[in-house]
Amino acid sequence: MILSVLAPFVLSLIIVVIVVEMLRRKKLREKYAALWLVVGLATLVLAAFPQLLALTARLLGVQVPSNLLFAMAIVLALGVCLHLSWEISVVEDETRTLAEEAAILRTHIERLEARLDAERPKPAAPATAAEPAPLDRG
Repeated sequence: MILSVLAPFVLSLIIVVIVVEMLRRKKLREKYAALWLVVGLATLVLAAFPQLLALTARLLGVQVPSNLLFAMAIVLALGVCLHLSWEISVVEDETRTLAEEAAILRTHIERLEARLDAERPKPAAPATAAEPAPLDRG
């Protein structure tokens, strides 16, 4: 009995510690860490007070509390997927814009290099060995 109460609490605590450690080491950005901290803390509360899930399920008209938990997890997963899809779209737009700007800058550099090459004086052709002067026979 104690293991069934203690295991979810320890697992939730481990999740919170991992998120805080990733945040501390700059492996996870704050805007994502906030979401995972809320999830971890909510899981900690539900693990500490399992009656809270049963009460919430009863208030919402859900017959089995675990069904409410799964439904909440699915909604959370869909929300995270939607948010990450939005983030990817923004990054793709920024990447395309940067690639276009880099191409424009490359074109400008190539034109400037071509103009500099055209304006540079050409080095004189190296002198060839002088041919011997013809002998004067006269």
